Amino acid sequence: MNRSAVLARTFQAHRSALLDLLEQLPEDQGTFAAWDGGMSFIGLSDHLSASADRFLNMVQGQAPGAMPEPSATLTEARGRLWDSQERALSAISALSDEDLSRRVPAFGGREMPVAALIDTIITHEAHHKGQVWLMARMIGVKPPMFIKMG
Repeated sequence: MNRSAVLARTFQAHRSALLDLLEQLPEDQGTFAAWDGGMSFIGLSDHLSASADRFLNMVQGQAPGAMPEPSATLTEARGRLWDSQERALSAISALSDEDLSRRVPAFGGREMPVAALIDTIITHEAHHKGQVWLMARMIGVKPPMFIKMG
């Protein structure tokens, strides 16, 4: 398996587990946040879908782009997350080893290799997935205890 396939598979493992958990959440809990001012389930889902798209713009040497309007419902937020997963998997899988070594401007002009930016996408996903796991437990939903690998 080449590097881009491994990166895509790792991203998919985190995203699929997150989507599985979000499917278990009751629609009326979409606005739940763990603390006052914290991101809700809807907010975190929107943040992750928009962030994946924005990171991928940077991979292509483009500006990150604007954040979309917030989702109105948890169902809408889950749909955005599914859609961004497909775009991310397609884009990451298509990267060659040469692409992964290419340096691109990111995060205010700092240059970094595409592979490091993809790693950032994955660690960002895992970080916020942990928040969703904790929040789900706070409302009485037991998260799945595994990560799907494709």
